[in-house]
Amino acid sequence: MSAPTDPSAVDRDPAAAPPRVVLGVGGGIAAYKACEALRRLTESGHDVTVVPTAAALEFVGAPTWAALSGKAVAADVWTDVAAVPHVRIGQEADLVVVAPATADLLAKAAHGLADDLLTNTLLTARCPVVMAPAMHTEMWEHPATQANVATLRSRGVVVLEPAVGRLTGADSGKGRLPEPAEIVAAALDVLERSRVAPLARDLAGRHVLVSAGGTREALDPVRFLGNRSSGLQGWALARAAAQRGAAVTLVAANVDLPEPPGVRVVRVVSTAELADEVRAAAKDADAVVMAAAPADFRPASRAETKIKKPEDGSAPTLELTQNPDILAGLAADRPRPDQVVVGFAAETGDPARSVLELGRAKLERKGCDLLVVNDVSGGRVFGRTDNEAVLLAADGEAIEVPRGSKGALAHVIWDAVRARW
Repeated sequence: MSAPTDPSAVDRDPAAAPPRVVLGVGGGIAAYKACEALRRLTESGHDVTVVPTAAALEFVGAPTWAALSGKAVAADVWTDVAAVPHVRIGQEADLVVVAPATADLLAKAAHGLADDLLTNTLLTARCPVVMAPAMHTEMWEHPATQANVATLRSRGVVVLEPAVGRLTGADSGKGRLPEPAEIVAAALDVLERSRVAPLARDLAGRHVLVSAGGTREALDPVRFLGNRSSGLQGWALARAAAQRGAAVTLVAANVDLPEPPGVRVVRVVSTAELADEVRAAAKDADAVVMAAAPADFRPASRAETKIKKPEDGSAPTLELTQNPDILAGLAADRPRPDQVVVGFAAETGDPARSVLELGRAKLERKGCDLLVVNDVSGGRVFGRTDNEAVLLAADGEAIEVPRGSKGALAHVIWDAVRARW
């Protein structure tokens, strides 16, 4: 017997229709955070169907999910039976996100159990699946849970690492649900990547170092010299590497973003602090990607008190000194010859040379293996979620990356790094 045809699926143009996302919600206290994930998914233009477990509805009721999604909640296999929801929802999905994914849900998914609508959906889905675990530390660390996670990952499911922090009650540790913004960013990154190639854990066993953000050089206790780097590209690089199985260290300069799941984040302020932390982490890194924007100059001296505005209308003279070139130092002093070093160049061009000409000169000057060249004229790149770039290689290769998400660019960069190991 064939399943009844869904009228909404007739004449659907996948290129024009919004991506269909299934948000599965497990029965944990962190279910309330999935409301924020749902809001972010719908506001970014996705067609979201919420599939909560019966236990999840004890924490957040169906009216909340319906109000936030604008759609009826699919809660059990017995509602609207004629449409065969236990098969249709998974078949039609472009992406399945489960948040929170409890230990019970992970176990059922790993062993192919299907005793409710969500587990049936997971069995019928042939699209990317992202699971964001949330449970107590002991449950996450139990060998059974770890074996289930390994099984799911071996099948291509993206299981995010849980965050470390406050759990239910007074307990703290690893097992906290990652922040909704990071869950959604990771999920949409997986969806976009799947249109190019299946997301594999092809960086497993590697340690990569990423820097992000813009450094600040103090003038006095109040003011600083800085730049407009938001850290979004560095975050995308760290997130993509973690999804692909790498151990990731992220050295972040003045970035106000939730930590990517499964990433070790080191916070810094100045260029000197950035240099120290990067050099330390680079000693055992297989690749270093310097997406941060360190200040080229710093004040020759820092005032101990706030610099006062002169009453005569004049401006104080500021003496600057040059900061060390972190990228060039890393490229010249590698702990082993197979370490891949990647730099970034934010250029605007000048009357004498184009952006690419300046990029090629910088690549040679810095001595790195790859240089990501961004044209930042007209306010492009900084603070935006999209990016376009040209990836220049020391061997002469040039890869043009058209405008797209910063996550898409991150995967292109990791592909190029992997090809050079």
